[in-house]
Amino acid sequence: MMKDGPNDPWFASLPGCEAQLPCGSGRHVIRWEAGELRLADHADPEAELVLAALGGEKARCVEVAQAWARHTEDLTVLAVGPRGPADEIVVSWEDIDAAAQGVGRGGGPLPGPTRLTVPFSGPPVAAMAQAAARRAQAQRGGEQAWQRRNDLLSLLALGYGFQTRLIGQVVAAHADRPDEEDEQGSGNGRSTGPALTAALAGRLAPVAEQWLGIDPDQVVVSLHRGAGWGSVELTGRGEERRLQVSLPADWLARVWAPGLALVGRHLVVAVRRAGWPDARVLALSAPGREPVSLQAHAGDGSSGAADRPHWEI
Repeated sequence: MMKDGPNDPWFASLPGCEAQLPCGSGRHVIRWEAGELRLADHADPEAELVLAALGGEKARCVEVAQAWARHTEDLTVLAVGPRGPADEIVVSWEDIDAAAQGVGRGGGPLPGPTRLTVPFSGPPVAAMAQAAARRAQAQRGGEQAWQRRNDLLSLLALGYGFQTRLIGQVVAAHADRPDEEDEQGSGNGRSTGPALTAALAGRLAPVAEQWLGIDPDQVVVSLHRGAGWGSVELTGRGEERRLQVSLPADWLARVWAPGLALVGRHLVVAVRRAGWPDARVLALSAPGREPVSLQAHAGDGSSGAADRPHWEI
């Protein structure tokens, strides 16, 4: 059923997708559908978490679902995820198991908590306390870094379909507030705008190359704010030629993630109505022209259509 935009959820043009992963003694299915991650082979993940907290083994499916939840607003995902279907980021579960064996410097495990006993008097007490605090902080930082690395490897191992949907999820979380400080992604308190702009530029440039044959280095991208879809203009000639593009950040979630960026030799700049497998889009035949409304339909022109939808006009 078609739904009117722009109040549609960002994922309205995306079908569900699924992946199999080793879990326990077999292989289980993880499914993404309508913006949510679902564990097909675990009836009560919350109960399993309680058992794991009591000393039981945590199922890999549950670990992956937790990793997904931890990174749905993590701007780092935009930097490590694919730029398009040509980017094959292949991580196997065997790679993740091997990486988990070397979780400390030199391949050994991270050290456990250190207990330091000091006398209650004397000049060394303050210095030793500070050293103990620094050591504990460094250990916590190391554990967080390894957790973050293993999370991202696990999410990449789910495959291209999940990678693009996670990118869409992250962008959707920040698209309406690009000037707010980034607390989760980088931890540096900076505006999220530069990260969103870089993510938009990195994924729009290959599309522009397909569309016009222009060198990706000649594509200049900025974030569009306010009403309207933005602008696309071609300026200069030869080495001075530039494609100046201004699009809202959520173009990545609503257009790029569903594979709608380039349809029928048209650059899609917005989705007006969506309802998989159909979409009413606003698209440009050439820079500087007014966009036209087109009806797109997702065909079965390629294998793995859920991961890489093939759209036709």
